[in-house]
Amino acid sequence: MKTIRYPSSSCLQRNGIFLLPLLVGVMGHVQAASSWDGKTPVEYVVSVETDKPDAIYHKGDTVTFNIQLLHNQQPATEGTVDWVITKDSVVPPIAKGTATLTDGKATVTGKLDEPGFLRCDVTFKQDKTTFTAPAAAAIDPTEIKPSMPTPDDFDAFWAEKKKELAAVPINAVITPVPPPPDRPGVETFAVQADCVGKPISGYYARPAGAKPKSCPALLMVEGAGVLSTDLLSPTRWGQKGFLALDINAHGIPNGQPKEFYAALNNGELKDYRIHGRESRDTYYFLGMYLRVIRALDFLATQPEWDGHTLFIEGGSQGGAQAIAGAGLDPRVSFIFAAYPAGCDHTGMVAGRIAGWPKVVPMGADGKPDPAVLQASRYFDGVNFASRIKAPAFFWIGFLDKVAPPTCSYAAYNNIPGKKQIINDPSHGHDKGDDPKFWTRIAEITIAEQKAQATPAASP
Repeated sequence: MKTIRYPSSSCLQRNGIFLLPLLVGVMGHVQAASSWDGKTPVEYVVSVETDKPDAIYHKGDTVTFNIQLLHNQQPATEGTVDWVITKDSVVPPIAKGTATLTDGKATVTGKLDEPGFLRCDVTFKQDKTTFTAPAAAAIDPTEIKPSMPTPDDFDAFWAEKKKELAAVPINAVITPVPPPPDRPGVETFAVQADCVGKPISGYYARPAGAKPKSCPALLMVEGAGVLSTDLLSPTRWGQKGFLALDINAHGIPNGQPKEFYAALNNGELKDYRIHGRESRDTYYFLGMYLRVIRALDFLATQPEWDGHTLFIEGGSQGGAQAIAGAGLDPRVSFIFAAYPAGCDHTGMVAGRIAGWPKVVPMGADGKPDPAVLQASRYFDGVNFASRIKAPAFFWIGFLDKVAPPTCSYAAYNNIPGKKQIINDPSHGHDKGDDPKFWTRIAEITIAEQKAQATPAASP
């Protein structure tokens, strides 16, 4: 396998870690994370950034957070801001206080004596309006370890579940659907295939007239929520020469009126993230992850598949599914996980944050529910990650409170093979709103596909 080279010249690479520059604002200055959305006119803007552009430090380093308050785009002549510095954004404050601004600026400092993330949240109040801005610093992030070890019978448990799945015939039903009118050269289909429990349900695209054994394959898995999957996503990849399948997370019909999904979201799938969490045999994500394997089965049985290039990509909950799919299925030859959820469910036992789906409840005694804690370990991305054989690419946001970077790094660091990560210091869980984000993912995916298409990369 050739090493992937990220194509954008705007990134710096250090030891397999990509460092995205902070957002560039007006006049070419670096823009910190701020209270302003960059669009709506506002009188006050508060911002905060770390003193190092890459926001990466070592244990015991002093991290300086530079705060700025602008009034009508000029440094505020007076004022104060409140600040709180925490570990992982929620673990009890390391420090807090009020800073007096001089020429619109102030600095506060903090440190962390263990691998993790240090976060500074700044608040400015003007009359009845509150302006907030965060910044975060990574402290030796490549040294973050899973909060608990992999259960001894983790592989045996999943081997049995995969055996149960293998006993269910795929029985794929492929129904032609019209492609988007501006997307020529692609054949598109609605797909359902049997699984343990609910079926897989998605949209599938392939290049028109594709020859046998000629196409790489890509599975896309969806983020949280109860929604239809999108026909356009696989269609785009079909135009790029891929067999592309996009499945929803729940095995529900696609293309229905929004009221259909709202009823499910408020009914049987309400709070699905914690359904059956008391047992590893009943937890909702068991069926979800088995559907991922069944979707890979579908792609691997298509006559047009080249027989070796099988990618899986997803963000947030989709990132969790991608990590699970790659850890459970050795056919996967590349994984891209953006802002992955579902990692380090048991973070609280190590005095750290646990990310979405926040499956483990805390009791009145401040301790995690023991049954749920144990069950969650069989669905934890950190444990799937240690089984991944394929090259892996992660993208994380330092300000992410949904899929916290501490949790993502715990999984990333547990991957034994080739891996690369993009650090995005200035974003939280919102990067998916940026079209350039998806363009960059496509560039990375195509670069990897080309690398795997070379004779040296072939099995």
